[in-house]
Amino acid sequence: MAEFNQNIMEKAEARFMEKQKKTAERNQATAEYVSEAKARDIKTARLRALRLAKEEADRAAEALNPVATKKKRAAVKKAGAA
Repeated sequence: MAEFNQNIMEKAEARFMEKQKKTAERNQATAEYVSEAKARDIKTARLRALRLAKEEADRAAEALNPVATKKKRAAVKKAGAA
């Protein structure tokens, strides 16, 4: 009978250790996922800020030095040819 109880205890401990191992692996995977998501969000925010700054600089440069549109260029060419 004592051997039967010992066998049950060993099986219970083995199941418990397996559950602890799986829980630790799951927690580690979750932590890695959260870390990667946070890094991706930071990188996305940085790239978005750079893009918006570039677009604003392009708009400012365009306001200071407007490029002639096709219609204006065509009118200038016709006036120059005549």
